[in-house]
Amino acid sequence: MMRIGIIGLGAIGQRLIKRFAEHKEVEIVAVCDQMEPLAMKTANDLGGINAYTEYQQLIADEKVELVYVAVPPKLHHSIVMEALKAGKHLLCEKPLANSLEEAEEMFHTAKQANVVHAMNFPLNYEPATNKFAEMMQERYIGKLRRLQLSMHFPQWPRAWQQNNWVGGREQGGFVLEVGVHFIQQIVKMFGDVNDIRTQLELPEDPSKCETGIIATAKLADGTPVLIEGLSQIPGKEYIGFTAYGTEGSLSLDNWGIIRAGKNGEEPKEISFEHQPYNNLIDELVKATKGEEAEIYDFEIGFKAQRVLEQLRKM
Repeated sequence: MMRIGIIGLGAIGQRLIKRFAEHKEVEIVAVCDQMEPLAMKTANDLGGINAYTEYQQLIADEKVELVYVAVPPKLHHSIVMEALKAGKHLLCEKPLANSLEEAEEMFHTAKQANVVHAMNFPLNYEPATNKFAEMMQERYIGKLRRLQLSMHFPQWPRAWQQNNWVGGREQGGFVLEVGVHFIQQIVKMFGDVNDIRTQLELPEDPSKCETGIIATAKLADGTPVLIEGLSQIPGKEYIGFTAYGTEGSLSLDNWGIIRAGKNGEEPKEISFEHQPYNNLIDELVKATKGEEAEIYDFEIGFKAQRVLEQLRKM
C-alpha cells in the first residue's frame, strides 16, 4: 500500500484525489492547504485523515511515504527540497520549478536521494499520445520536416482556472501551463531542443502573463520547430501539435484527437480505441515497490524547464 500526502487542494490537486482514493493500492493519509476550511473538509470527506495548513507538518507525518506537490510553481522548490531531506518519495506538478536554477537543484538533489521522483505529465499515459508516438515510429509521415505547436485561448486564464497566479507573469501564462506538456513530448520523442528564438506579446501591465508567442527552435538534426499562440481572441480554445513529413502529416488536437493524412489527402481522424496505455498511479505504485515503471522523473522536468525558460525570456 502506497501511503500518500497531498499538498495543495486547488483545482489541480483535486483532479487526482479521486483517482488516488479509488486505487486499491493507495491510501491518502494526509492533506495540506493554506486554507484551513478546505483542508478540514477534504480530510473529512476522505474519512477523517490528518489535515494540515503548513507543508512542513505533512512532510513530518510518519505515515506519509509519498508527497504529491500540487501547489503553484513558486512553492515547488521549498516543498520538494524539504521532502527530499525527509526521504519522501515525490510526485510533482509541472513545471518542475519557478526557475532553471531551482529546477537544476531539485533534479540533482533528487537524483542522489534514493527516492522515487516523478512529474505529473499526464499526456504520457494517454492512448492518443501513444498512438501519435507509434505512428511516428512507424514513419507514417516519412522524414520529419517540421514540428508545430499552436495554442489558442479565447480567454486566459480559462474560466475554471481563475486564481491569483495562473494569469501572472511570474509563474503563470499559457506557455508555461500548457506548452510544458508538449515541450516534454518533443524532448521525449525527438530529443533536445536548441537554437530557441522567441517573440512574446506582453500586456502593458507588467504583472500579467503573455498574450502571444511566436518562437522557433531546432531539433539536434536541424529540423525546425515552430511554437505559436494567442489568448484573448474570438473562437474556441484550440491546442494542436502537428508533425509534418515528406509523406504526410500527423496531429494531436485538443489533447485527445488524432488526425493524419498522406500528401494530397484530407487528414482524417484516426481511431485508437484498442491502443494499450499505462496509468500514472499504477506506475507510481510499481516504482515505490522497486519495480520497473514508466515514470517521467525530475530530469525530464529539468529538460523541459530549460526550454520553457528560453521561450519565456522577456
